[in-house]
Amino acid sequence: MTLSILVVDDSKTARFMLKKELLSIITEKEVVFAEGASGREAVDMCLNNKYDVIFLDLTMLDMTGYDVLETLQRQGVRTNTIVVSADIQPGVEEKVKAFGAIGYCKKPFSRQVLVTLLQGNNIL
Repeated sequence: MTLSILVVDDSKTARFMLKKELLSIITEKEVVFAEGASGREAVDMCLNNKYDVIFLDLTMLDMTGYDVLETLQRQGVRTNTIVVSADIQPGVEEKVKAFGAIGYCKKPFSRQVLVTLLQGNNIL
């Protein structure tokens, strides 16, 4: 079975590191990655493609991750979105879940948190 993953972050390095870690975690399935470097790009990609899971940064220049989640909800796009962000303010996890995310992982991300989120949401 193939797992389709969209990684959205304005940092090319962050996208690379997350993809590398995910490949070391997901060993039982073939993984196909798509990448977005902005919130607008993420929305456009999600309106035109179906992904098994999306990893979404919160802090991007054109649209925040919150804006992306809200736009996708309004458009009726159902996604398994895990927010990966350096934003550690109180209430962030609850807020992203209220906008439809299935999980939150702070940067720098923890391998164990990623595994727990993927297993807990039946993605692995």
